[in-house]
Amino acid sequence: MSEQTRTPVVDRPASAPRRSLFSGAAGRNLGLVVALLAIVAVGMLTAFDNFFNLGNALVILRQASIIGVISVGMTFVIIAGGIDLSVGAVLALASVVGSLAAIQDIAKSSHWIVTIVIALLVGTGAGLINGVVIAYGKVAAFMATLAMLVGARGLAEVLANNRTLVVSDRGFLKAMNVDLLGIDILIWIFAVVAVAGWLLLNRTTFGRRTVAIGGNREAARLAGIKVNQHVMWLYALAGLTAGIAAVMILGRTNAGTSTHGNLYELDAIAAVVVGGTLLIGGRGTITGTVFGVLIFAVLQNVFVQNNMSSSLQAITKGVIIVIAVLLQQRFAVKRVRKGTRRTSAESRA
Repeated sequence: MSEQTRTPVVDRPASAPRRSLFSGAAGRNLGLVVALLAIVAVGMLTAFDNFFNLGNALVILRQASIIGVISVGMTFVIIAGGIDLSVGAVLALASVVGSLAAIQDIAKSSHWIVTIVIALLVGTGAGLINGVVIAYGKVAAFMATLAMLVGARGLAEVLANNRTLVVSDRGFLKAMNVDLLGIDILIWIFAVVAVAGWLLLNRTTFGRRTVAIGGNREAARLAGIKVNQHVMWLYALAGLTAGIAAVMILGRTNAGTSTHGNLYELDAIAAVVVGGTLLIGGRGTITGTVFGVLIFAVLQNVFVQNNMSSSLQAITKGVIIVIAVLLQQRFAVKRVRKGTRRTSAESRA
């Protein structure tokens, strides 16, 4: 009798584990690696001598570093279901404040670290204002950060008097132009920020709460997460990374100006989206963001090596973003259908 009533065991298709692998984070990152290698292959085929060498690889990483740092902060904001359009303008404001004559005089009389601290404080403060307005003022993130974009850029123009402010502190310039093990300090900063971002997202309750808020804000609130406070700190984190990027661009250009960081927010959002972070929130990885940044940096380098127009480069970048968003929408629809089926099954049970 027991043999007749025993539930038959259904063998799982051999392809099921494979589908699970390629639909997870590892599969998405593998797709990014393939895309990056394809662009590298194009560069090798079209400009081998100039493209395929260590010097050019370091140039690519150096060019990617500033956008990469901003993109790490942007990843947290977008995972939580937000957006920050102000990071480029905040970078400009932090660079201008850090290069003001008064700040330079203080740095010369004390230590060049003052320039770095001031830039970081300006970036974090601007991000904190964004967070307070969005979390407690209940203003849409798009509008709040758009207002900060306009305001920060305008304030930078006023403080700089529409001029370029030169950084004259030799200690700061020397520190920001040093090579460690033959690698530019800007690349090291990007690497440190990326690793710190990965640890924060994957190994702390802060990261888990960020994902929870992006997945379902109301459920996160009912689970005891202080959603408003957390969102406020997320935007402060994005401002901090903009401040770090401001320090990097000061070291690279030796000057602060209100034109720094123009459209950097769009480049950062593009890198984050191409890296697999959902615009609706709830999913994303720092590893994917790093690959997204590298994909665009290598693509730009390939265009430069082949003397191709910036217009064609912009068109190509736009096509890549559209493809990434279409893939995201497909994933989002699957996730909604899966959630609906699960809810129906639970209600029947």
